[in-house]
Amino acid sequence: MTRIYGGPAAFAREALAGFCDLHAEFVHPVDGGVIRSTRTPAGKVALVVGGGSGHYPAFAGYVGPGLADGAAVGEVFTSPSTARIVEVARRAQHGGGVLLAFGNYAGDVLNFGAAARQLAAEGIAAHTLPVTDDIASASGAERADRRGIAGNVIVYKIAGAAAEAGYDLDDVVRVARLANDRTRSLGVAFAGVTLPGKSEPLFTVEPASLDVGLGIHGEPGISTRAMTDADGLARLLVDRVLAEAPAGAGTRITALLNGLGATKYEELFLLWGRVARLLAAAGLEPVAPIVGEFVTSLDMAGCSLTVSWLDDELERLWLAPADAPALHRGTVSPAEHVTAAPATRTATIAVPAASESSAAAADRIAEVLSYLARTLADAETELAEIDAFAGDGDHGEGMVRGSRAAAEAAHTAVERGAGAATTLLAAADAWAAQAGGTSGALWGIGLRTAAYEFSDDTAVSMPQVVRAARAALNAVVDAGGAVVGDKTLVDALEPLVRSLETDAADRDSAQRWADAATAATLAARDTARLTPRLGRARPLAARSVGHPDAGAVSLALCATAVGQALAQ
Repeated sequence: MTRIYGGPAAFAREALAGFCDLHAEFVHPVDGGVIRSTRTPAGKVALVVGGGSGHYPAFAGYVGPGLADGAAVGEVFTSPSTARIVEVARRAQHGGGVLLAFGNYAGDVLNFGAAARQLAAEGIAAHTLPVTDDIASASGAERADRRGIAGNVIVYKIAGAAAEAGYDLDDVVRVARLANDRTRSLGVAFAGVTLPGKSEPLFTVEPASLDVGLGIHGEPGISTRAMTDADGLARLLVDRVLAEAPAGAGTRITALLNGLGATKYEELFLLWGRVARLLAAAGLEPVAPIVGEFVTSLDMAGCSLTVSWLDDELERLWLAPADAPALHRGTVSPAEHVTAAPATRTATIAVPAASESSAAAADRIAEVLSYLARTLADAETELAEIDAFAGDGDHGEGMVRGSRAAAEAAHTAVERGAGAATTLLAAADAWAAQAGGTSGALWGIGLRTAAYEFSDDTAVSMPQVVRAARAALNAVVDAGGAVVGDKTLVDALEPLVRSLETDAADRDSAQRWADAATAATLAARDTARLTPRLGRARPLAARSVGHPDAGAVSLALCATAVGQALAQ
């Protein structure tokens, strides 16, 4: 288990602070993550990487000359919020545009994608690159749906070298995509991961067994097989990865043997000897292979093998000098250490004047959000347990963080005299910023869209609430791509909205909400029979069947809380 921590909720923040203190020659802390502490030429493309905490050296360990310009860091196993990514990218960019690179997880796709759009709106050219190296997470025909695991490091190194060499943004994107297209990984686990403050792992591996095809967020493997010796493990990894060689691949490769947190270097060195012999027997020539811990999962015991097929350009970029806390190669040109400029704080935005009736509605919204936050806090453990069956067990924590932040932001807005629309907008942004991950992004989008149906000039009517619910559903579907039957929160949100729309308009609003919440609760319960088609649970579809979707359950709990608060 993770034995050293203060408060579990502060683990990621405190770990990052300690890292920055130790590596001030490489990084400066900024809101949302870290940026380089060395001077960078104007006009250079900025590579910004990122993801959740718990994976060190990913992601902050790869910031430095020849590698990334910044890293956006989320809570443990949780995507950084859009706000964090945007702040890091703003501080890291040098006028040549930004490439945002990340593992291909639903929360990262949503938040980095939204960040790229926001940066573009601010006049900063931005592209995204989801890394998709994990061969166990989807078939070859569905490569775009594969997860990013240790192959991230090779893609980051090549993209960072291209940016350092003066490539323009389009060419950095080109070589990064090429590297991703030629990179394959497979991982195995011997024991599961335990989150800070928890006493039990997110999953267990049966004695004398190993899980094949694990994720790096506490997701169990795709399959379980009998434990094997070093020869058998090397054969398993090499055979499976080489079977996925890209079309037209040559013999020059690089390889990365990665420990997941509790598998020690000597074990990895021993395994590498066998892997190297098998690669040579297959006629492959490894170029500067690396062995060690590169993308971990807290205290998980296990390892992964990554192979990337090189051409002349990729090989040159792979071998180019780099100097970061976790990866050194060659000798980089000396760079001047710079003092971090203070973060640009957004001026306090004036609150629009609100009518008395809208201010009263805003106060009610804040009260309802507080009730909702308390409900989620009481259900945090239950939601975590549901999520752990086929996910990383962090859903409850994220919902608690988001709802508390939303309630606090709403009360602050009310204290400043805000109306209903402004209050709900503040709550939406706070939820997204503090929750992070997929749920944070979707709840932020849903609440923000709902707020546009309200006004600061008039009271909130039930027809407005119904329109707001429909607008929120449409926005969530558009952003996340889920539909009813995909085993997501949409499975609970759609019947809630349908109930509100079809219920008699003259009925009491609290009762209408109660009925809609019942419909959502029944639908959430019914997701147990569904097979997930999106998100982290998708590769573990069989394990998920028989258990409800955590996002649907939490949405139903929120709907119930709203009804109860309205009835008081």
